[in-house]
Amino acid sequence: MRLYRVSLTLAMAVLGLVLATLIGLPGTAQAATNGPCDIYAAAGTPCVAAHSTTRALFGTYNGPLYQLTRASDKTTHDVGLLAAGGYADAGDHDRFCNATTCSITKIYDQTSRHNDLTVSPAGTAGAADYPSDASVLAVTAGGHKVYGVYISPQHGYRKTAASGTARAGQAEGMYMVASGTHVGSDCCFDYGNAEIQVADTGNGHMDAVSIATTCYFAPCTGSGPWVEADLENGMFQGANGSNTANLGNSSTYVTALLKNNGQTTYALKGGNSQSGGLSTWWNGDLPNRGGYKPMQQEGSIILGTGGDNSNRNRGTFFEGVMTSGYPTDAADNTVQANIVAAGYSGQTFTPNGPQGTITGPGGKCVDVAADDTGVNNAGVQLWDCQNYAIDQHWQHFADNSLRTLGRCLDVVNNSSANDALVELYDCNGVGGQKWVQQADGSIRNPQSGRCLDSPNGSTANGVQLRIHDCNGAAAQKFAINGGGMAVGPGSKCVDVAADDTGVNGTAVQLWDCQSYAVDQHWVQTSNGGLRTLGRCLDIVGNGTANDTQVELWDCNGVTGQVWVQQADGSVKNPQSGRCLDAPDGTTTNGTRLRIHDCNGSAAQKFALS
Repeated sequence: MRLYRVSLTLAMAVLGLVLATLIGLPGTAQAATNGPCDIYAAAGTPCVAAHSTTRALFGTYNGPLYQLTRASDKTTHDVGLLAAGGYADAGDHDRFCNATTCSITKIYDQTSRHNDLTVSPAGTAGAADYPSDASVLAVTAGGHKVYGVYISPQHGYRKTAASGTARAGQAEGMYMVASGTHVGSDCCFDYGNAEIQVADTGNGHMDAVSIATTCYFAPCTGSGPWVEADLENGMFQGANGSNTANLGNSSTYVTALLKNNGQTTYALKGGNSQSGGLSTWWNGDLPNRGGYKPMQQEGSIILGTGGDNSNRNRGTFFEGVMTSGYPTDAADNTVQANIVAAGYSGQTFTPNGPQGTITGPGGKCVDVAADDTGVNNAGVQLWDCQNYAIDQHWQHFADNSLRTLGRCLDVVNNSSANDALVELYDCNGVGGQKWVQQADGSIRNPQSGRCLDSPNGSTANGVQLRIHDCNGAAAQKFAINGGGMAVGPGSKCVDVAADDTGVNGTAVQLWDCQSYAVDQHWVQTSNGGLRTLGRCLDIVGNGTANDTQVELWDCNGVTGQVWVQQADGSVKNPQSGRCLDAPDGTTTNGTRLRIHDCNGSAAQKFALS
């Protein structure tokens, strides 16, 4: 009878949290009154770790979510919340990283245990990791812009000897919200309990949830990705390894959940983090392969790697918790409802925002040797395009630099000589790091007067690029697909009103340059167009009259959408014979641009990068 009353009390507490979550739901998703850790605590399994770059996981939490380190000066900065219990302050993130790049060097634990995750040290299966680029994956939660942790191979985080985590057969639970589209088949994109030694110390010494296309124990159903349990020396889909009832989870956002009583039983669940409930893929005996009954957890916490720092896989992380004790199914279901209510939205497959590929000869992409690590002097080359690869996504800054992995496309030794090779190097403002897209599709280095070039027109994977006399050949055709910033009067940038939405008829104006703003990055098309947000810089009504304003409009090939950079720095519309102009030379934010008789004044100086 006493056991019945305890169970009933826990059930009522969880039911109360369900109602509190659902009653608080408005038409637009927002943070719930109670977070996942409030739900688990009410069910008697409190969080011992809670990590997220997107939102608070306790209803009252109001501390930092993650730490940024700026590439330009190595300064660090903590990003917190818009309000207690709410969403990340991405505006603060953007302001700190403006005109440079940032990495995520710490993910704070929201519990009182301070199980903060920092960049993983070397292990027996992988060299020391790199921090993730902080700004390559912007999504929304509850209608607010937030950033996920985009993990590439050789990137990951760890807390060695964490506080309160399960050890030596103790019960625990964990979940993470991850991507079901940015996944791979190698080892390991994990979140959970791992070894203290950063080494494989035997079966059962790990207890981490994973999402991957790894079919470790055949047969498997479909091609995944599957929610799996990394229990060391095996990615278990349930049962003794193989579990054809595990059908996988490939939604854009996936709730991946694992719980383990440490002695006899484990459960795996997966669900769409945007809608619906959880599917239970396994709820039964621990593997009988030896070492898993009981478990031998050591209590460290990993994110994005395996226990021995196997760091060859990829994934995206938004939030996750670990609990003390084996959570109830009712608590799991309530947590899933809370995650759905958080309102995640946006694609998770490939870097987004101002970053874009640079396609070159043979349809190959400009790539950095060494797979997303990008140390100084790494060669810049052509390679098959891989839309998930960070080192193939470049951002064109207002200073005419092209950057990826926190470093710049650079001419070796800042040379101006014909056939000098290019590399990746710390951004330092030298002339060998300036690149301007030309109307003929080439990318010119103004210091040398030479163009980015593939030697002898080679399109083979691994061919290192160089600068060479500009000649208009196919070997010099490179399209900067992310666009570049157009700096105008007062060092302001050409911007679209309404912050990255850009419907037809939206005003085009001057605004403070924001390297993170998609609507300030303009792609120069082969027909002379300037495109951002999927639309073109357009003269209202396809007009030609003096002082006609400009706007954003569907690209339709009319002559009011053709713009040509002039030698004096102006941008001319050939149909009207007039130039892009800031009225009366005004440089205040929000000044709407127009066409005006070309006159060579400062009001008409716009540098297309």
